[in-house]
Formats: sequence, structure tokens, C-alpha cells
Amino acid sequence: MGEIIIFEKKYSEKNLQLITGKKDICSHVKDIPEEMLLLSEVIEDPRKLPYLLETFHTAQIKNEKAFHFALLRVQVDSDIRMHEDIQRYQQRKYVAETLEKLLYGELMLSVGENSGMDDD
Repeated sequence: MGEIIIFEKKYSEKNLQLITGKKDICSHVKDIPEEMLLLSEVIEDPRKLPYLLETFHTAQIKNEKAFHFALLRVQVDSDIRMHEDIQRYQQRKYVAETLEKLLYGELMLSVGENSGMDDD
């Protein structure tokens, strides 16, 4: 796995696959919305999140459902890989949960509560 350059910025191919849910990401590079690229950037470096909160909050998300599922994929992937690098995956999960709360008001995958997935 390597890096993909989009608009002169480098993105992790693995992160883009996770966020978009597409294994064959190279054939979908032109279709990745700006907010997904921004999400990839912030899960790669969670220290950017405090500076991008307003950007996410005011962003015109092209496909709300796809973006919400991107956040869920990051959370699930982080839980599954937590044993690999606990600090890294806790930070990634924190980013996804924080953005989900900011944009959608609650967590779809909250422990011990009914998830919001049944509400659709």
C-alpha cells in the first residue's frame, strides 16, 4: 500500500480505501469528495482535528449517508486494530466519534444503547 496524490497532496491509499469503502480506490480517485479527503487527512494526523472542526461543521457534505458510514468504518477499523497500536487507533476513533457527534449529534455505534441505525 502506498500513497495517492490528489490535488498535489499525498493521501494514504489504505485510509482512502477505508473511508470510501472501496478496495479498488485507484479507479475511484476522481470521485472522492473533498470532505472524504479531509477526513483522510485528519485520521492520518489526528492533531489537525482541533484546527479543522469549524471546517467540518460548515462543510457542504455531498453525500451525508456516505460520509456517516465513512466515520463508522473508521471507528470499526480502529476497534479491530486497537491491539496493533493502541494510541494510534484510539486517536483515530476519537476523531471519527468527535466528528460524528459534531455533524450528527450522536453516535450510531454507542456501547450499551440502541444504535441510530434503526432510525432510517
